[in-house]
Amino acid sequence: MMKSYGLMAMLLMSSGLLGNAVKADDDEAAVNYLELASLMLKDNNTERAATALAQVDQTAEDFDAQRFHVLTGLLQVRKGEHQSAIDAFVAAKQLGEVDSVINVYLAQSAFSLEQYPLTIEALNSAGDAVARIPSVYHMRGQSHWLLQQHDMALAVMDQASLIFPDDASFQRRKIFYLIELGLHSTAAELGQQYLQQHQADATDYVGIGNALRASGQLIVALRFLEQAKLQFPHHPDITKALAATYISNQSYHAAAQLVHELSLTEPALLSEAAELYRRAGQRHLALTLNGQVTDQAQKMKQRLGLLIELENYDQAASMEQDIKRLRIDDDENILYAMAYALFKVGQYDRAETYLSRITDTNLFQKAVEVRKIMGDCEAERWRCQ
Repeated sequence: MMKSYGLMAMLLMSSGLLGNAVKADDDEAAVNYLELASLMLKDNNTERAATALAQVDQTAEDFDAQRFHVLTGLLQVRKGEHQSAIDAFVAAKQLGEVDSVINVYLAQSAFSLEQYPLTIEALNSAGDAVARIPSVYHMRGQSHWLLQQHDMALAVMDQASLIFPDDASFQRRKIFYLIELGLHSTAAELGQQYLQQHQADATDYVGIGNALRASGQLIVALRFLEQAKLQFPHHPDITKALAATYISNQSYHAAAQLVHELSLTEPALLSEAAELYRRAGQRHLALTLNGQVTDQAQKMKQRLGLLIELENYDQAASMEQDIKRLRIDDDENILYAMAYALFKVGQYDRAETYLSRITDTNLFQKAVEVRKIMGDCEAERWRCQ
């Protein structure tokens, strides 16, 4: 038994894995598994670290319980087992003070599991040693925010901005906090300062503009994004954000022009531009753009609706074969539109073949009304000329 044990120690030493983790004890080589686990963790070898920790004799007189819990916690962090990591780090802290970095690891695991009070407590325990780590302020601020401690969250962002004046992320986060709190004018003012003080890119404008739009502050968002459009006239994300805001404001013509502009380089947007022109009442222009759509199924669906709105029922009815060829007549909206076009050109029997396939509740009611009108027309055709 002694020979095999000594041989294992020799192999570990010869592979460079044991280093000074071997100590003499009554002339018998013994492996310090805590040291070995520490080395394995430094090499990111979690499996061997776990094996080493499993070999630790927790009943030995010189058993270092605190270090065992610390290493166990670090191993669980590497494995993504955050609750196990928390349990291990808490057990280590109960045995005495731990290094600041361990408190940070504890905070990260707690934050991952949405245990925000523990996150803040652990960061407080870390003390001044982490005062120059930007990510700590983001974690602390977001923890306060998610605990509905909004004033504290804003205060943390202000403190971090003073400590890291060149780091724009804190001011940016504060802007989004203000927007969520409904302090839109203050957020917009801070947003302008932010954009002047830092070399903001298009992503910053888009993020702030979209947040203002989502909060319902459409006029403020439009002003903000119009300014962004002047600064980045050809940036697609700016244009898309501005168009989306115009759509939210029901300013369809302005949105259509922007999406039409984008479609010159992104042809997939042609159909959307046509739809926006339709909403703006410019159906002929919408029909022209529709003619350039390459997706045939999408093109036919949109074209059928436009022709019916323009009361070009003969052209709409003539699309019947194309619709069947593209197999888009499984869409009940298409069934109803086709039936309506055929009804308007007097093709009642063909219209009925489409109406009979409608099962959607809302469309079914409309189908009933069309059938009633067709019945009246058949009885007195002069009324439907």
